[in-house]
Amino acid sequence: MTQGEFRLKGWASAAPRLAALRRFALAAAVTLALGACGAITQTYQRGYVLPDGALEQIPLGASQDQVLVVLGTPSTVATVSGEVFYYISQKTEQTSFMPQQETNRRIVAVYFDRSRRVERLADYGMKDGKIFDYVSRTTPSGGEELSYLSYMFRIFKWS
Repeated sequence: MTQGEFRLKGWASAAPRLAALRRFALAAAVTLALGACGAITQTYQRGYVLPDGALEQIPLGASQDQVLVVLGTPSTVATVSGEVFYYISQKTEQTSFMPQQETNRRIVAVYFDRSRRVERLADYGMKDGKIFDYVSRTTPSGGEELSYLSYMFRIFKWS
């Protein structure tokens, strides 16, 4: 066997490895290309969509019927200590398979006096809200949390 044949034989044994490396590089490139296409962000608008210039059409002292004509049916109505119409909207974004994140919350409140005339308008956003956990099912209480050993020491008092 000559030296040239040896080199050719060594190169032939590396060919399958190069082919496998090319397939891997191609698969990686295709995966990256498809992954970049999959990062789509969707925006969701829920609730009341306030038309442009709608609040300017409601002067102080306007009737409740005029508010209903301009803004439409409220999301909810509060009748405690006067009457208030609430128009609630929320905007969230979701990127691919990630969970939705709230990006904007808007609550337009129209307060009425006893004669059902607009007393004031309020426009609340996320900065005005307070974080409140409705489902934690825990009541904060004062005092200390006792461990298992604390209970044992209380049962068997050292005297």
